[in-house]
Parts: sequence; structure tokens; C-alpha cells
Amino acid sequence: MILSGTSSTGTFDGTVQAATDQNQLEEDLNRFVNLLVTQLKNQDPLDPLDANEFTAQLVQFASVEQQIHSNANLEKLLNLQQSSQVAAMVDFLGTSVEARGNKVQLQDGRAEFTYAIGLNASDVDISVRNAAGLTVFTAEGNTSAGKHGFVWEGIDDFGNPQPEGAYTIIVTARDAQKNLMDVEQTVFGRVTGAGADGGEVTIFTGDVAVPMTDILSVKETVVADDE
Repeated sequence: MILSGTSSTGTFDGTVQAATDQNQLEEDLNRFVNLLVTQLKNQDPLDPLDANEFTAQLVQFASVEQQIHSNANLEKLLNLQQSSQVAAMVDFLGTSVEARGNKVQLQDGRAEFTYAIGLNASDVDISVRNAAGLTVFTAEGNTSAGKHGFVWEGIDDFGNPQPEGAYTIIVTARDAQKNLMDVEQTVFGRVTGAGADGGEVTIFTGDVAVPMTDILSVKETVVADDE
């Protein structure tokens, strides 16, 4: 299921695993019954088959069947919950979010992100890669400890404007000994869609899928005044 202001990928998974398990159980039970009938027809009257063993196996089948029905009911509840969550996310459409991650959507000639380092660094390099993995933009970052914002205006290193879409931000920080430092990154984007795929509720900022668990903040999108 998708709620979208623009085209987005993502579907609501309607496959019910319990139905598959139920079919497999019925096949196994039919094989067991056929085998039981065959054994009864050919049993030695002087050494009859143990009825307790058959009873125990039938009880096991019944127990598994009950568990499958319980799983089916749980799946229905989960599907309803996901549908409800997706419907509720209609309020996210058009808002701007900050989320953990390094994939950002270039929207209206603007891609905004942050990076944070715990200590002062000797050098910080920023690179932007397109969907093909090619580096289109590089810059030097702020080397002081803390969280820093950066806005890429969609222009490559040769002054050419880049198409809107998803880009990956790589921030590399090194200490005085040139050892790599830990870098925490967040990205900003305007929400264009929402959906649930594989049991995970996701919002979309253009071509970038963002799990709900990665969202840090939501705010109204600021619309620039026309001059």
C-alpha cells in the first residue's frame, strides 16, 4: 500500500505465510493418513500396530494446525496495524524530516545533510555520489568537534547542474594520526510518499526510502516567497 504525492516504489506485503503452512500441513496429514490405512490393512494380527503412537502423532498434527491458525490471526492483526500506520502517515506528506542515514534526495536544486564528529579532526572530506556510484561533488568539511550542516546545491565539480534524484553522501574524517574517525550523519528531505514493505513502515523523500525508526524530527516545509 502506497500513499504518495509522486511516484514511489514500495508495496504492502499481502502474502500470508500461515496459508502456505496450512497447505503443507494438510499434505503431510494426508500422507500420514494414507500410510496409516496401508499399515492397518497389512498389519500382523498377532502383532498389531501401537495405537498410542498413532494417537500421539494425530495430537501433534492438531497442535501444529492450531498454531498455524493462531499465526494466521496474528498476521491479520499485523496487516491491519500496518494499514492503519500507513493511513496515519498521510499527515507526513509535504512535511520535511530529518533522519539518520547518508542517502539524500536532491529536491529543487538542494540537498541538505549533517555530519557529527566527537573530537577535532585533522581533515574532513565530503563527497557526493550519484545513483551509478560516481563521485560528482567533493568539498572540505568543518574539522571541529560537533554537528555541522551542509547544503549541496546540485552542482558538480565542473559547474554542471545534476538531475534530481537520490545521492549518497560520504563524509570521511581523520585524526592527527590519519586514523579514520566515527562520523554520524543525518539527511533532510520533503516527504512525497509513505508505505509498508516486508513488515517495515517507510516514508519516501523522492527516491529515498526512510524507515520510520530512522526519523529524528518532523517539521513543516518552508516555502520560499516568490520575489
